[in-house]
Amino acid sequence: MNCTLCNSETESFYYYEKEDRHYNRCPNCKAVLMDIDDYPTPEEEINRYESHNNDVEDPRYQKFVSPLVEKITAAYDTDSLGLDFGAGTGPVITKMLSDQGYEVNVFDPFFDNQPELLKLKYDYIVSCEVIEHFHKPYKEFAQLRDMLYPNGSLFLKTDIYTDDTDFHAWYYKSDETHVFFYHPETFEWIKAEFGFTKLEIDNRHITLSR
Repeated sequence: MNCTLCNSETESFYYYEKEDRHYNRCPNCKAVLMDIDDYPTPEEEINRYESHNNDVEDPRYQKFVSPLVEKITAAYDTDSLGLDFGAGTGPVITKMLSDQGYEVNVFDPFFDNQPELLKLKYDYIVSCEVIEHFHKPYKEFAQLRDMLYPNGSLFLKTDIYTDDTDFHAWYYKSDETHVFFYHPETFEWIKAEFGFTKLEIDNRHITLSR
């Protein structure tokens, strides 16, 4: 198969025997991606997402997303308009920002599907534990970039695959809805391809700025 991000021909990388899933690696952008034939159905995705305990009042959940919230509040004030993209069943980032006086729209293709919100421009977009679910990452990153104002930023959270990752033991691949894994070089490719001017990788937190 060709890479769903950069369209380069991929190489067979790993067979996850327990779940009968195949993974490929892109020699160009260095991403690791599930074989398209093994993608979950929309129904399987919904069932998986609904199993998550995403209570916006849960202090553990708030702690998990707090680094993203802190990055946003450090860079933008309450006059800015944000989008919580792929917020799932519990938009905790929106709740935490709203509590501080921020205006944030919420979009999720399964649980809060308001396509009209994708026609607006935003000062920042936050997407926590979402981009690994992208079935068409080129299209989705192009869309996210186009929704940002000049000088806008994209705040992301995902586990990053590196050359030192033991993929066989890596917990992140066990979720059947995780179909695309990013290498640091993958984000460099995204930065160049979509015209971002700045990339910051802080452990699991990635910021791409226009």
